[in-house]
Amino acid sequence: MNNKNIHIALYLTIILTIIGCKSDAKWIEDLPKPWTLTENEFSNILQKFGERYPDFYDRLKYFSKWQIGKPYKIFCLGEEIQPDPDPIFRMDVSDCTVHILTSLASVQSNNWSEAKSNLIKIHYKSDSEGKHVPLYDKRWHFTTDRLLDNPSTKNITETLFNPDKIEKIDLTLNQKENGDEFLDINWTKKVAVHFIPNQMIDAHLLKKIPSVTGVAFVKKAYFKMGLIIAHEGIIIDNKDIIHASQVFGKTVQMDFLDYYFTDNKARFDGVVFFSFHPLES
Repeated sequence: MNNKNIHIALYLTIILTIIGCKSDAKWIEDLPKPWTLTENEFSNILQKFGERYPDFYDRLKYFSKWQIGKPYKIFCLGEEIQPDPDPIFRMDVSDCTVHILTSLASVQSNNWSEAKSNLIKIHYKSDSEGKHVPLYDKRWHFTTDRLLDNPSTKNITETLFNPDKIEKIDLTLNQKENGDEFLDINWTKKVAVHFIPNQMIDAHLLKKIPSVTGVAFVKKAYFKMGLIIAHEGIIIDNKDIIHASQVFGKTVQMDFLDYYFTDNKARFDGVVFFSFHPLES
């Protein structure tokens, strides 16, 4: 192939890439919003996601973008029985963790029922027989616990930096300073978690992570309650965060660094990055 043909081929590749990106954005924009759909309508669109985005991470990225604008409601998933009768799976509202879990479940499903079933596998710990049953005391209540031991969301922070170069917190999850439980679930867990402090969070750091990556935000003020993580979201294209935000009252997409640093002040005390993984068949 001569130089002229090589240049033409490169030009066409660039043009097709740009057109493809635009068509993806336009396709997402033209879809009816998920919180306006019936279960059957949602199922039909899920199948289209599978056809359009065969790659797991592409589906997760664009499904997450489809959620932008969804109303915010904290602690909105439950077991449909007491003590938490909220739905097991829903698309009408979301909080930060629910956004991640429902997106993960949905992109591995062809319909509403399958998404609900996959949500149970992701959101609840297995019993002694390896079964996932939606019971309150089996739920992954703490993001930190989930990032350490849930195969769907794996902590990758220590693969980005030598642990000696970043900060570390040792505490007992769900145990307050006075020894009481934060949640009345008869469960505690000693953990040691490394996190990236604010002075190391910049555009260079974002270039080191995968193009679709989970981010969890560390809040030192929460340590005394037996908590480490205050918020979480999905970073796409090494730049933007998509997250269900209590501050904004809905799911939003915005520049990650603009969100994290407001008026030259950090919202949190550090970050933990995690990767996404499909369920085993």
